Amino acid sequence: MAWNGWLDQYYARYQDALAASDVRARLVALHDLATETRLAGKKFMFAGNGASASCASHAAVDFTKQAKLRAVSFNDATLITCLSNDCGFENFIAKAVEFYADDGDVLVLISVSGESPNVVAAAKYARRRRLKVVSFTGCAEENALRALSDIGFWVGSRAYNIVECMHMIWLTTVVDMLVGAAEYAVNDAVQPYPAVARKASGGG
Repeated sequence: MAWNGWLDQYYARYQDALAASDVRARLVALHDLATETRLAGKKFMFAGNGASASCASHAAVDFTKQAKLRAVSFNDATLITCLSNDCGFENFIAKAVEFYADDGDVLVLISVSGESPNVVAAAKYARRRRLKVVSFTGCAEENALRALSDIGFWVGSRAYNIVECMHMIWLTTVVDMLVGAAEYAVNDAVQPYPAVARKASGGG
């Protein structure tokens, strides 16, 4: 098989997603929402299924450590099995949000199809709680999760690996936007969170 042509077409899918006309505006919108959330001392909550759950965990760590925005993910096996057993797998993310969310928090949901029942149920619950919803989806443009989102990132592809990698590119881009640099020492001395620093200095 002549791989050069195949690889050209394969990586063109990434180029198309990166060049989408509305992506930069959405990245700026998420950066601004993250900044507001960080300054208010609130948090981001990340969730997904399968590889999207891995993306959620990765993002929660990077937003917490690098961007100094408190973040959690709902991937603990005990939490998942407890809430799924008692409330149904389709409801476990919504129940986790019910238990962990504070007013002013933001829910970030990741789903290639945008149709996973537990993710859609969590988005509906968050909207009832008047929490902001950010989504990362693919496949059909008019998917259920995207329709429930305040900020919706979408990849026009059904290639799961490409969609999932684009989700991580966008998430880590926003982390670096919050840091203000693409290259930085990740082992720098930990600085206090903005809200903590503000209280310590006697500010509001």
